[in-house]
Amino acid sequence: MISLAYELKGISGWSLIAGGVAVAFLLLISYRVLEPYFKFFWHSFIVPIKAADQRGRLEKFYKGQADAYDTTRKGLLRGRMTMLNLSAAHLREMRAANPGGRLVWVDIGGGTGFNIESMDKFFPISSFDAVYLVDLCEPLLEVARKRFARRGWKNVHVICADAASFILPEPGWVGGREAKGSISFVTLSYSLSMIPNFYPVLDRISHLLHPQHGIFGVVDFYTAGRSSSQTLHERAIGGHGKECGWISRWFWQIWFDFDHVSLGPQRRDYLEYKFGTIKSYNGRNRFVLPFIVRIPYYIWIGRCRTADVSRFVHAFEVEGGNTIGNTTPHALKAIKAQDDLPDFNDLGESALVMSPASNIRDRDAVVIDVSPPLSTFHYAIRNPWRLPYYEQKIHKEFRSFIYAFTWEDPAEDMKHLDLGREDSMFVITSAGDNALHYAIAAQPKRIHCVDVNPCQGHLFELKLAGIQGLIYDEFFSMFGEGRQPNFRHLLDAKLSPLLSSLCYQFWRINSHMFKESFYKSGYSGWALRLAQWIFKLAGVSEDVRLLCEAGSIPEQERIWREAIRPVLLNSVVVALLKNPVFCWNALGVPLNQRKMFLDEGSAYDFVKDTFDPIPSTALLRDGAYHYLLPLLGKYTHNSCPAYLTRQGFDALRANNCEAMDAFRLHTDSIINVLRGLPEAAITRAVIMDHLDWFTEGSPELDDEVANFYRVLSKGGFVLLRSAAKQPWYMQNFSKAGFKVSCISVRQGNKVAIDRVNMYASFWKAEK
Repeated sequence: MISLAYELKGISGWSLIAGGVAVAFLLLISYRVLEPYFKFFWHSFIVPIKAADQRGRLEKFYKGQADAYDTTRKGLLRGRMTMLNLSAAHLREMRAANPGGRLVWVDIGGGTGFNIESMDKFFPISSFDAVYLVDLCEPLLEVARKRFARRGWKNVHVICADAASFILPEPGWVGGREAKGSISFVTLSYSLSMIPNFYPVLDRISHLLHPQHGIFGVVDFYTAGRSSSQTLHERAIGGHGKECGWISRWFWQIWFDFDHVSLGPQRRDYLEYKFGTIKSYNGRNRFVLPFIVRIPYYIWIGRCRTADVSRFVHAFEVEGGNTIGNTTPHALKAIKAQDDLPDFNDLGESALVMSPASNIRDRDAVVIDVSPPLSTFHYAIRNPWRLPYYEQKIHKEFRSFIYAFTWEDPAEDMKHLDLGREDSMFVITSAGDNALHYAIAAQPKRIHCVDVNPCQGHLFELKLAGIQGLIYDEFFSMFGEGRQPNFRHLLDAKLSPLLSSLCYQFWRINSHMFKESFYKSGYSGWALRLAQWIFKLAGVSEDVRLLCEAGSIPEQERIWREAIRPVLLNSVVVALLKNPVFCWNALGVPLNQRKMFLDEGSAYDFVKDTFDPIPSTALLRDGAYHYLLPLLGKYTHNSCPAYLTRQGFDALRANNCEAMDAFRLHTDSIINVLRGLPEAAITRAVIMDHLDWFTEGSPELDDEVANFYRVLSKGGFVLLRSAAKQPWYMQNFSKAGFKVSCISVRQGNKVAIDRVNMYASFWKAEK
């Protein structure tokens, strides 16, 4: 017993020693992990900052925490990597246009050199002729020098100087005088808010930045009130989510002011006035308490506002038939500038640059006269696809796109369009699938795509950018399979230079749509989700798969008749399709259109006549892709729209994407766009089922029909579809002078009029 007691006592002693060592080790590890944060807290909140000038304040503030700066700012300084990635993507586009120019980067307020080292992941530092880190804080610069020495970069230089007066050892900087336009790339990463006298700094950057090929990137904290976010200029450059609540404005301005960091709106306002905006994104940093602490920050990419934007002005004013916006004064009869836009219908007809000898009717041009800087469209680097628009209340009503895919059959359209390279088209944007089909099949010289829902334009613009900027497999993964796990990286690194600012903002916010199934997003996604839920509940999911893989028409008909038809045509589903709320939110069917087909029969008859002929028309697996998508939730390589085939993709990319130069995307109502176009500007118009949306007897429809007659050339025509077999408005076309003919009309449930068969009739109205 005594021996056992001694043994236990010995074990207990060793346990205490081991436990003590373990605790000491854990404390040591914890201290090493937490030491940077202790330093940050001590020097940021405890140690008083008493200095006479900015340099003294910076050195006193950072001297004790310089080695901990990068560790403690990773979560706080949000958006730096995105700003660098976006800048690199736009810089590559600029270099492609000016490959022989000297490439110089100045990172103002770059501190420890974190930005420069991080940039190497996106744009090799070795590609720059020279990189200069300019900062006023010597303790942070010492960290940068050690960092660059480890990397062995000989072209990176550290300069301790004021942002308003630094001198670079650059060719042309003779006698301490800077050379105008000698810098290719400038960044301000959380430093603009720390510069007391920021006006001369931004003025100097404007002077030094290359006027045509220079890029300027900024990321910083900010605050903005309602007044600044509602100005006409703000709507011109786009600023989704910019406005901060009054509590947020008040709290963050006071909080950061303790550290001499100014979050007032003046800095950003002057930045966006002094330079042309290319991209703008407003975010909230939630790194501490996600639902409570939300620090506003922004990412901004721009260029000199003196850049040559004549190509985009021409696309905007002449090719787009612009009615409102920032335009060159010589082409316009302007009204005075104002902050609040009048109603679109009160603006009159658009300004067009017309030759005095032109036989086109001369019309007074009415625009909003706004001096530069212009909209983000004008300062874009690559493509004039998306014509600029001012965000109105009607635009904000659309939270997402209604149609993620297009229901009309473009192959049937092509049989009747007689489309050639000299044709100019007017089409409804929708998801853009059919417009791309026309471009692949005939390459018309102009395709005006019109949709008042900006999200439809964002979707189509993303497709255009994807075709131009991605490889085929990446693109098919996005829009064929509806899933692209690497979407955020592709968006920033490859697609962003090809997108408008508002479009980039939309997809940055909604990047989650490509995580699992893109086609289950948007309003039409609810229909796909419901269909899959119904099939699963009815136990026919396997039959759906077999239907999509059927190798013959008889097999496809059998599966439809025995398994799928009893599910889709049961009373519960038909009752759901009769519901006006479901029809609009899931199928995009408005009340007036619903009334039109119900006036000619029951909902059951319409559904039966739509679906029954489909299995006998074409194989889903070999080209009848319109129904393959809602059944499978994705396309396949053998059954997909033309733009998703390898042949179609290559055709659109051929000759430096020449076929895609035809597109002009309008975010406006059809009548407003028509009013902006000159007479005889269009040879073909495809307006889907648009006229079904009008109330019978509507005078607005007569106005629209009259404007179609005006803008169509002689022999030009409109193709349209209707849910009714005899749409009431065709007589309006006849009264306006059109020759009206019915191309096809459904006759029961035996034969489909095309591969979709969703509409009861197909019409042509020729001038």
